[in-house]
Order: sequence, then structure tokens, then C-alpha cells
Amino acid sequence: MSEHVTGGSGGAGASWRAVREVALLFLKLGTIAFGGPAAHTAMMRDELVRRRGWVSDERFADLMGATNLIPGPNSTELAIHLGHDRARMRGLVAAGVCFILPAALIVTALAWAYVTYGSTPAAEGLLYGIVPAVIAIIAHALFGLWRTVIKTVWLGVLALAALAAYLAGVNELLILAAGALLAFAVRLPRRPPRRPPRRLPRRPPGGQNRLPGVLAAPLLAFGGSPLFPDPTGGQLTQLFLTMLKIGSVLYGSGYVLLAFLRGDFVERLGWLSSQQLADAVSIGQVTPGPVFTTATFVGYVVAGPIGAFVATVAIFLPSFVFVGLLTRLTGWLRSSGWASALLDGVNAAALALMAGVSYQLARTAVVDPLTAAIAVLSLVLLWTTRLNNAWLIAGGAAVGLARTLLG
Repeated sequence: MSEHVTGGSGGAGASWRAVREVALLFLKLGTIAFGGPAAHTAMMRDELVRRRGWVSDERFADLMGATNLIPGPNSTELAIHLGHDRARMRGLVAAGVCFILPAALIVTALAWAYVTYGSTPAAEGLLYGIVPAVIAIIAHALFGLWRTVIKTVWLGVLALAALAAYLAGVNELLILAAGALLAFAVRLPRRPPRRPPRRLPRRPPGGQNRLPGVLAAPLLAFGGSPLFPDPTGGQLTQLFLTMLKIGSVLYGSGYVLLAFLRGDFVERLGWLSSQQLADAVSIGQVTPGPVFTTATFVGYVVAGPIGAFVATVAIFLPSFVFVGLLTRLTGWLRSSGWASALLDGVNAAALALMAGVSYQLARTAVVDPLTAAIAVLSLVLLWTTRLNNAWLIAGGAAVGLARTLLG
């Protein structure tokens, strides 16, 4: 099973076929990926490891752990890195853009309804049935990843300790750092086995170094340059730079994003009221794809459709840059003895965080016999068939809508 597409005998044609595959897959995932980062990660594993075999479980776990070490939306960064694994830099851009695009468009439409009518369409009925199915998808992924990530009894103990720390309210980044350091400390007394250096795949001809220029273009477009004047007298530039800052430094959950948005847009700039910010965060939570598309809603409220576009580009741009740099390190991390120990610890802690989030999600979503039945049936179908996640999401949505209409 090959983990990388490097062009091969098919040349550019094979490369573009891989890019098309990546684009279509992540466009679908961006449309059905309800439930937050843990759910997104589970769906990506199901599609790329279980169904398509594009990457191994070990490689998937390494990428999941590595993306937890950089700021920004982790599930989006995992999608970007998986796209790079499949189709290099073109795949990196295609996966990220296609995973973000559906949510950004949906949030823009909801923001238009909010600004025009003062409210947004209700989604509680839809989520009533979807979230229990998502919990089953996460549980299935956790079981598969546990067998890959937890290689020793010690790593199992580390994961359980990390889960307990998360449920006790310890900061996620602190848990990841502690997991890495403890795994390294346990490995330190032993002489690490020497591994042959992992050969990095050769750069495909043409276009490999275009990413910095492609990602720098929005900086020119929204930086108030003479070629692209800011028609709002600096508001778009301020919006872009503020979202760029948030995307560059934010670690943690959607609650951390809420704190950043409140500090900048409610308290410092005064562009939003507290109620508008609460509405923006709720829209980001109930739509599929990255929670960071809350920025799309904020941008629309501040400056209309162009504001939505500027805010979306700005908050996600650092993720593309960080992952572009990270792709050069993940192979080295696994091939180095001491760095491999660090990565094992991070992977165990990241798996524990994923389990903790899914437990909290289950407590709020499985609230009656019907939601419990959706979760159990979805898990049984995942275990006994190769049914696509999209059908489970659609089935849960249908049950939720039927309950709303009939109730």
C-alpha cells in the first residue's frame, strides 16, 4: 500500500487524477462532517484508512499527533496534511480548500439570513439525529486507532492518565506536552534503536515551490496595497489582520476561539455585540466542517460578503503555511529514535483527548431511547458493513427531522 503519490509513470496526468480524488473526497467530507474535530478525524480515518487505504493507521496517527502540536484548527490541518500525503502540494491546497468551502458557503448563507431577517433557520431537529450517529463514528475510529497507537502497556496507562486529566479540566496543550515528555523520559534510559533515515519523496516536477506565492496572494489583495485598495477605508485590512493573528496563535477548543473573538471584535474593536458573537459561535457549531468558519459569519456581519471571504481566508491561511512546513518534519520525527518516542506520547495523549471530547458529546447528545438507538445501530452498521458515513449522517438527519415534524 503506497502512502504517497509522487507522479510515477503516469506523470502529470496521474498527479492531477490524485488531486481530483483528493478534492472530491474532502468536498464530500466538508459537507457531511458534523460534530467537531473529533468527528472530522474519525470520518477522515474511515475514508482514507478503512475504505480507500491511502494511508496506514500508523501514518494517520502520526499526522493526527503532529497537527496537535501546531496552532490552528487541528482537523482542518489534518485534512491539509492528508491531501499532501496523497498528491503533494496540489493535494495540500485542494484538501484544505475543499474541506473548508462547503461550511464557508453554508455559514455565509446563514449569515445573510441573520443580517436580513434577524434570525437563522433552526437546526436543532437536524442535529438531534446526526450527533448520535457521529458519536458511533468516533467510537469506531477510536477502537481502530487504539490498536495502532497504544503499542505498550505503558502507553495505555499514559492515554488513560491523559483522559483523566482532560476530564478534570487540564489544558489540552499541557496534556499533549506532558504526554510527549513522559514518553520520552521512559524511552531515555534505553538506547534507542537506530533506524535507517527515511527518504523523503522527490519533489514532482513543476509547481512544488509555488505554495508560498499562492498563499501570499491574499496578503496583497487585502493588505491595502495600491493594486487592491480597501474600499472600506481600512476595515477590511483590520479584519484580515485580526483573523490572521487568531489563526496564527490559537490553540485549543472552540471555547478558546470564542475568547479571542470576544477580546478583539466585541471589546477592542466594538464591531459586534455579545449577542451577535454568541449567534456566530452557535452557527459555527451546528454547521458541518471546521468550527473556525465562525469567522466567516463574523466577517459577513462586519462587512458583508467580501468581509466573509476576507475573514475566512485570513483565519485559515496560517494552517496552510504551518502544515506546509510540518510536511518536511513528520517523516523525520518517526525515523529518529528519540523523536519517535515523543510522537508516540503525543499520539497517545491526542487519542485520549479525542475520547474525552466524544464522551462529553455523548453526554449531551444521547438523551433518550431514540438517540441511544441511533448511536447503537450506527455502530453495529460500521462494525458489520462497509457502509459509507454519509448514509449514517443522512439517516440520522432524517430521523431528527421526522421527529421534529411529527412532534
